[in-house]
Amino acid sequence: MRASRHDNAGELSRLRAERDTALGQLETMRSELHLQKTVHETLARVAARGGGEDAITQALYELTGLSALIEDRFGYLRSWAGADRPDPYPVRSSTHQEEMLRHAAREAGPVRVKGRLIVLARPRGDLLGVLALEDPEATADEHTMFALDHAQRALAQELLHMRELTEVELRLRRQLIDDLLEGTDETSAYARAEALGHDLQRTHYVVVVHWPGNAADDSFTWYVEHAAATTAARPLITRRGDRVVLLTEARPDDDAVHTALARELGAPDGAIGVAPAATPPAPFPVAIRKALRALDVRQNSRQRSGTTFFDDLGLYRILGPGDDVRELEGFVREWLGRLVGYDAERDTELVETLSRYFDYGGNYDDAAAALTVHRSTLRYRLQRIREITGRDLADVDTRLNLQVATRVWKIILGGRR
Repeated sequence: MRASRHDNAGELSRLRAERDTALGQLETMRSELHLQKTVHETLARVAARGGGEDAITQALYELTGLSALIEDRFGYLRSWAGADRPDPYPVRSSTHQEEMLRHAAREAGPVRVKGRLIVLARPRGDLLGVLALEDPEATADEHTMFALDHAQRALAQELLHMRELTEVELRLRRQLIDDLLEGTDETSAYARAEALGHDLQRTHYVVVVHWPGNAADDSFTWYVEHAAATTAARPLITRRGDRVVLLTEARPDDDAVHTALARELGAPDGAIGVAPAATPPAPFPVAIRKALRALDVRQNSRQRSGTTFFDDLGLYRILGPGDDVRELEGFVREWLGRLVGYDAERDTELVETLSRYFDYGGNYDDAAAALTVHRSTLRYRLQRIREITGRDLADVDTRLNLQVATRVWKIILGGRR
């Protein structure tokens, strides 16, 4: 009987231990379900109230106690909730940003990047933004991960909705600027601009941007728009071939836009052309031609990168849009015809040599360096130019006409032979 009671007591103790374990597990499950329910209800309230990025980060901060933030795919801050917000917010280089996104895309869940936990908002496979928690002490638990995952889903839907609206607006804005550059009636232009929240009756500038090696895709267009952004109204923007065209109220600040783009793209060899201020909508077809002229002059000048304003073109304003190209071609044939023909027949570069010689004010050393030839080679070429053209390069009038002819041939006619 004593042995039996001992066995019964042991069995009772074991059953109590199992009961306590089961109750503990049940309490844990109940606590987890309660936390999950809290997450669901909190984010559901956010959605019911219209969502919004600020509401999502605030909800995530309240759920986790960690500062929450949203960045766009380029690394720029869109929303922050919590303490210790950096001011100014640091912006990563485009190379660093792309490396971070590739690293995060390889993982199925949240990824730790230094003191942050980040997840990508990728509805339908398109990367639209980054959601992150500041967690420098690595305190995040399963509840934190659960809240971050569900907040990411809410953000993905919010960004997808915003993207669809943005795409519609962008399409309408591009259609408007395309019509303005081609020429459209004032009544229609003003009405469409007003519907888009753009005051078209103010003075505007037409700006053309070209960056070798960067196709005018959505990414490059975004960089241009962001670099040109000011406190003024958002510019109208469109693409034409490999160039981006902006219509903006703010006059570009000399090389500020070029400097910003060079920093973002990691390449300084782009060029920007700016037309004079125009009062819409009638002058825009002329303004785009002037901006393109300024861009072409810049890209065919000695310093090919940077910003050129049409107002600063000097001689090229006289040889501007609307000139009779046949007259210009006749002038070039008169002064350079023999050299152009010689270059075409012998595959030489005598016209380019003469152009560079004039560009450097007749300085042999600088011109030879620009042409990457020896000084004696330059002297030989100039002698051949004298022999072929029969012109005296020492004569003031001859030099003036030849210099103008080389500039017209190179910039206005595009070096056509």
